[in-house]
Amino acid sequence: MIKQKRFRTGPETGTTWKRALKRDWELYLMLSIPLFLTILFKYGAYPGLRIAFMNYLPAKGFEGSEWVGFETFRKVFRDRDFLLALRNSLIFNFAEVIISFPMPIILALILNELKYPRFKKVSQTILYLPHFLSWAIIGSLTYTLFRTETGLVNNILLSAGLISKRIPFLTENLNWSITYLLVGVWAGMGWGSIIYLAAISSINEELYEAAMIDGAGRWKRMWYITLPGIKPTVITLLIMTLGRLMGSSYERLSAMGNVNVKAVSYQLAIYIYEKGLASGTGFSKAAAVGLFQSFVGLLLVLASDRFAKALGEDGLL
Repeated sequence: MIKQKRFRTGPETGTTWKRALKRDWELYLMLSIPLFLTILFKYGAYPGLRIAFMNYLPAKGFEGSEWVGFETFRKVFRDRDFLLALRNSLIFNFAEVIISFPMPIILALILNELKYPRFKKVSQTILYLPHFLSWAIIGSLTYTLFRTETGLVNNILLSAGLISKRIPFLTENLNWSITYLLVGVWAGMGWGSIIYLAAISSINEELYEAAMIDGAGRWKRMWYITLPGIKPTVITLLIMTLGRLMGSSYERLSAMGNVNVKAVSYQLAIYIYEKGLASGTGFSKAAAVGLFQSFVGLLLVLASDRFAKALGEDGLL
């Protein structure tokens, strides 16, 4: 008698966790590593946040330090340097949302329209490379290119007769702000386009073929098929970007900042380092500012998620 083989035709129902663990143990093993690291570095530090409500002194430790409630927060919010850092962080992060966020989308749309595969691959590789450079290297390149007296950009513009005197790209507030934002776009847009290219690749090709039969050109296919197809991805990444609206990169600021532009380059990351960590006695202040950043970021994520759902989108949460 021939034993008939059973084939699974749909999702398996009634699967116990033991059976699922035995069947997919390799996947669970791989998942356990990032899960452990996330718990260790993201949640394991949470008990230490109590120093934001203490006058924490390393010599006395958690048990010996005095509880001060919200006094540290009150001192921080009355500090003029904090208000300056907060203002600069908000201005630059809003500008990055407006300028930097759409660039990976535009780049992904352009790359998707390229017809020569080899040129497309070479272009993608060149555009991804800046992501792998540290901010120390990017800062050195920036100063080499945009230095006022000997910078390559100023030399080219002068030689071409486009300017009559050298532009202080890195020593004047407005010029430094524009340079800072554009360097950020250059460094991140290639890597950011990967997610959008993956979303574009999941769009049904039959939609493009049907549109071509109906006479839709390249721009109409992009507008009516590609952009609606990646809209959920755009909304998800926008919500995540808004959650980082209070953040800033210390590496980027320290690599590109200088004393001439302190009025615009002094952001919360610099404030936390100078007032909190470098002083050796401001750990409570650093924790209070960090907790404030996280709390505002959480509120922004929840609000933007609620707003997206009110508009009929899936949201993030």
